[in-house]
Amino acid sequence: MRYTYSTGPGDEPFLSPDDLFPSQGMLDFLTQYGQDGLDALDANDDEQLKALIQEMIDAGLIERDEAGNLKLTPRMVRGLEHRALLEIFRDLRPGVRDGHQSPLPGRSGERTDGTKPYHFGDPLSELAAHETLGNAIRRVAREALAPEPAGPLIRFEERDIELNNVEATSECATVVLLDLSGSMMRYGRHISAKKVALGLRSLVRTKFPLDTIDFIGFASIAESIRDADLPLIMPKPISTRQYEIRVRVPLDQADKTHPHFTNLHHGLQMARSALARRGAPNKQIFIITDGEPTAHLTSAKEGIGQTLNLVYPPDPASSQAALQEALRCQQLGIRMSTFALIEEYHGMDWVGFVEQFTRLTRGVAYYCTAGDLSATLMESYLTGKKKRQALG
Repeated sequence: MRYTYSTGPGDEPFLSPDDLFPSQGMLDFLTQYGQDGLDALDANDDEQLKALIQEMIDAGLIERDEAGNLKLTPRMVRGLEHRALLEIFRDLRPGVRDGHQSPLPGRSGERTDGTKPYHFGDPLSELAAHETLGNAIRRVAREALAPEPAGPLIRFEERDIELNNVEATSECATVVLLDLSGSMMRYGRHISAKKVALGLRSLVRTKFPLDTIDFIGFASIAESIRDADLPLIMPKPISTRQYEIRVRVPLDQADKTHPHFTNLHHGLQMARSALARRGAPNKQIFIITDGEPTAHLTSAKEGIGQTLNLVYPPDPASSQAALQEALRCQQLGIRMSTFALIEEYHGMDWVGFVEQFTRLTRGVAYYCTAGDLSATLMESYLTGKKKRQALG
């Protein structure tokens, strides 16, 4: 049977996956404005926009829910994650793009220099044939000095076997705490935070399938963020311009008060609970924030439930509650990394809290601008365990 290949009608080339995906301008618009931006596109009467929306629906990138509102499909979310990861990797320094190994030689991963003796249970797929053969020849030569052994000239025993050293891949559970307070709207901080969250989610899913990652957003209260909602999350709107605020409400009535404060205490509580459900031997919390705590939880006077406290200007009680919860996390072996976003000089006044937090938890702190966040956090994740240890 003979086949003939030719171009199609009009000699039009096949569309690549990038051609089928929305333009970078559209992606930036959705990242900046979230669900509000998606709703604004749907409400616009411009015919070109309507045609674009229909094309995205036909391509399986967006869809309508039961109420008729537009939402992103899982395909669109994965595409956003992949693009965010590619953008981040372009900014990474050489040498940190393929890390995330543990210090000790292990049973899987990339080969390193040297070999090690075989132990029961080690995979023979890493057999070092040259070294194994040499061990057997030397052992037989030594035994030849004794009475002549029966059997073949060279015979292998378990003690002869050598295996190549490999870097062990380690299982890690990560919780990313995203600050969604009102101030994160400034300087594009929420855009950078979302991009690094999307990129990190893609990296874990594609390269480290044994790892887990959870996202928790914290403002006046903390809430878990589903993967599907991650591209469209937005900071909470600022609901008051009063200089001094002292509010106490039951936690289950938090939706009736100001939403835009910074409750790191509640975020850490939820992160600790999330990691308790993970069985990974290594656990860590990444905190992305742009200010010191201005909210915390206390036990209700009746002893049932918790009370939400909103305090501005920042009060030591909020910082103390966050520090106490961070210490509980540290005592459970959870590693803490804080990424403090600072774009202006007067934003340095809360650095003292970050330093105290870091000393107490024996963690690490990074001070960076929104533009440097993605590369800084990703390098921390990839190089956190990328160390090599000589065999003793």
